[in-house]
Formats: sequence, C-alpha cells, structure tokens
Amino acid sequence: MLERDGIDRRNPLRRRVHEVIFEADTPMGKLFDALLLITILVSILAVMLESVPTYQASHGTLLRTVEWVLTIVFTAEYILRLWCVRRPTHYAKSFFGVVDMLAILPTYLSLLIPGAQSLMVIRSIRLLRVFRIFKLARYLSEVLSLMHALRATRHKITVFLFIVVAMALILGTLMYMIEGEQGGFTSIPAGFYWAIVTLTTVGYGDLAPHTVPGQIIASVGMLLGYSMIIIPIGIFAVEIVKRHGKEPTTHACPNCMREGHDTDAIHCKFCGSPLH
Repeated sequence: MLERDGIDRRNPLRRRVHEVIFEADTPMGKLFDALLLITILVSILAVMLESVPTYQASHGTLLRTVEWVLTIVFTAEYILRLWCVRRPTHYAKSFFGVVDMLAILPTYLSLLIPGAQSLMVIRSIRLLRVFRIFKLARYLSEVLSLMHALRATRHKITVFLFIVVAMALILGTLMYMIEGEQGGFTSIPAGFYWAIVTLTTVGYGDLAPHTVPGQIIASVGMLLGYSMIIIPIGIFAVEIVKRHGKEPTTHACPNCMREGHDTDAIHCKFCGSPLH
C-alpha cells in the first residue's frame, strides 16, 4: 500500500518533487520545465562558443565557469530524478536517463585525464556535451504527438523504404549495365549509390550518365524521386490529423516513467500501474 502508485506515501516531499520534475501539467511543473529549458539552451550556446577560438581565448574563464555551474545544476537535477522515482535503475537505463548522464559525465571525465598531451582527448570528450540538445525533447509539447505519429506509421514507412531501396537497386543495376566502367559506374554498388542520390533529389554530380539510354533512366529516377517525396509526408500527415484533439498528456508513470497517456487515463497503458 505504501508504494501502490510508485511513490512512497510516507514521503510527501518525494511525491511533490516527482510532480514538479515529471509533470508539465501543473504550474510548478511548467515553471520547472521553462527554467530547465533555458538552462539547456544556455549550456548548448556555451558549448558552441567554446569551439570558436576567438571566444575561447577572450572568454575562456567565463565559459568554463558557466559550464561548471550548469554541470552542477544538471547533476542536481539528475540526482533528484533518481531519488523521486520508484525504480532509479530503470530510469537510469532509459533514453532520457542516458542522455541526462551524457550531459554531465564529460565535464567530470575531463578532470580525470591528466597531462598536457591529453588536452585534445579532453576536448573531444567534452564535445559530448552537445548531447544536452536531446534533453530539449522532453520539454517540447509537440514532441509526444510526433513520436506517437512516427510509432503508428512505422510499418508503412518501413514498407515504403523497402520499395525505395528495391527501386534504387533496379535503377543502379540498369545504369551499371548501360554505362559500365567507362562511364564511372564501376560496379552495381556504385550504381546503387548513384540511384539513392538521384531518388532522394540530392544530386551530388560525382556520377552522371553520358549515354542517351542512361540519361533516360536518370530522368525517370529524378521524376520518381520527386513523386515519392509526398508519400511518407502524406502517411505521416494522416496520422497527425487522426490524433488531432487527442493529444496525450505529459503525465509520467511513476513506475515505468513513460509518458503519452490519455487525459482520462487512470492506469499506465504500458505497465498497468496506477497513475495517481
């Protein structure tokens, strides 16, 4: 009974912290998300500025100070998240748990690598701080709707991609047969690469047909590429329209920490635990 909803009922502070950190439907939850969003953006900006030599030379101390302050803030946030959930190890191994760890770990690792010869290694490790940009996803209201739409259309999109790959393989093989090595198509994989570049309308120009039949096939591939762009967009748009007006809440399950529940949900749709 004490942990029926995943949060220890003997500790109201723990329940309160969980509501503030994991719920975006309450005033305090919205305020917490807004402040943390600003902190993440400042952190990303600091990482970007630190990569600019002029800013690093003139404001290196300030940027390092900002980095350590933000690292301490993110560390406190991470500890609070682990403390207020029922299964800390489950959250630590989740996507956002790993992202939260990657957001703070590089700064601490940089202290454990001594020696001037390791400065480049430290610099590369600290670049992992850009993983903080993934923390933004938790605080964007439309991300859940997009994720649900992607999940609902994954089978259709997979079939579509399989068809595209099959078409690219056919076009690439035909181009290899027609143009041959003298035209730069030295193998079927080379033709397959050209077909993918053509169908996706990227068109690097490093491979191009020189014969009339090859140019005809290339023209067909270009037209197919343009016509196929609308297919995944249409599939995805239909799912978004279907979910319009039925957006899930940001209420996180205290047990499995997953979001995306309906507004009138009483139990978690993923693990069955009570949400309240």
